[in-house]
Amino acid sequence: MDMSAEQRDQSVNREITTRCCIVGGGPAGMMLGFLLARAGVQTVVIEKHADFLRDFRGDTVHPSTLQIMRDLGLLNEFLKRPHQQLDRMQGQFGKTLVRMADFRGLPCPFIALMPQWEFLDFLFEQSSRFPALTVLRRTEATDLVRDGETVVGVVAHDEQGPLTIKADLTIGCDGRHSTIRARADLAVEDIGAPIDVLWFRIGKTAGSGDNLLMHADQGRMLVTLDRDDYWQCAYVFPKGQFDAVKARGLDRFRQDIAATAPGLRDGVGELKSWDDVKLLTVTVDRLTRWTRPGLLCIGDAAHAMSPVGGVGINLAIQDAVATANILASQLVQGCPPESELDKVRQRRLFPTRMTQALQVQMHHRIIYPTLQGGGTPNTETTVPLPIRLINALSPLQRLLAQLLGMGVRPEHVRSPAVAAGD
Repeated sequence: MDMSAEQRDQSVNREITTRCCIVGGGPAGMMLGFLLARAGVQTVVIEKHADFLRDFRGDTVHPSTLQIMRDLGLLNEFLKRPHQQLDRMQGQFGKTLVRMADFRGLPCPFIALMPQWEFLDFLFEQSSRFPALTVLRRTEATDLVRDGETVVGVVAHDEQGPLTIKADLTIGCDGRHSTIRARADLAVEDIGAPIDVLWFRIGKTAGSGDNLLMHADQGRMLVTLDRDDYWQCAYVFPKGQFDAVKARGLDRFRQDIAATAPGLRDGVGELKSWDDVKLLTVTVDRLTRWTRPGLLCIGDAAHAMSPVGGVGINLAIQDAVATANILASQLVQGCPPESELDKVRQRRLFPTRMTQALQVQMHHRIIYPTLQGGGTPNTETTVPLPIRLINALSPLQRLLAQLLGMGVRPEHVRSPAVAAGD
């Protein structure tokens, strides 16, 4: 049935008002929404998808994030969600077993391998205690609303049509392909990455797999994450070579997987077509400026990370905690000036730079040389020198665990909390 003119006007002119609008319901957006609502700040989170059930997302919940859950008094409840625990990071180069990181000395002594939808569902469930938070799903931001040079909200679209969300502060948490940062015309510095990744899953069979995170052999590299009843796998290859990998055929791809990680040999037949494989184009970049008046970007929207080390989700959550620590009390009264918003960048830029620098070194000194070498049959795969040193010295394994697990500047929750239900 056609809408009347009045109904069309209502549809076109729908508008809501809030103190803070967060664009993107990923780890940074949901954590920040939770923390701001906990502080009594009226907040709307908009998420373009209908739910959180999307695969091939960051699943490594590091000790830094577990510590934040402990700060919030939620750790025990959080760990009831399905997950596997990884207290040491080990790999294999050819026939050589190497130890790379030992998390057992940290306050939270393991990485929780948890599907991201479980993490986000947990935050969503916990945030229901705070009436200050509204989460709008199936709602996609398409543009910014401006008053002169100041951002005063977003233009969005949901199942009913256009929607304007007026907000004192808009925060872009919408990932590496951020609409918000594009509409704000924020310049991006490309750091560069020499690799790309193919994500896929292989079901567990009797005796399949092992407790090794990384397998490298004959110029190939494979990362395997334990998901209890299946392996989440990442096949690493030189940047821009997906068409070449695909041209060799699916059978060859399956053979390469089985040769690199023999424990997966019985499961590779589950890859029936290239539709079962997801390409992740690896990007390492960061904004030169994270703010405009009335606008802030954090997480992947401010700095895209490589999947190396699984740090991206955790760095984004650290950003969210820092943002709430710095801005929550001020937001109760209204939007702080841009100089205050920029304190988030000032706080988080150093750990971002250091983490990206570490990733770049791992790309160029460990991963890329491994992919380029050892491709001749019967040639022993060479263990890169940095890995040989780390494997030989347990203090270096603990240091790497500290850098990966806790980050360069770990954040603790210091934002205020109002009573639930107030």
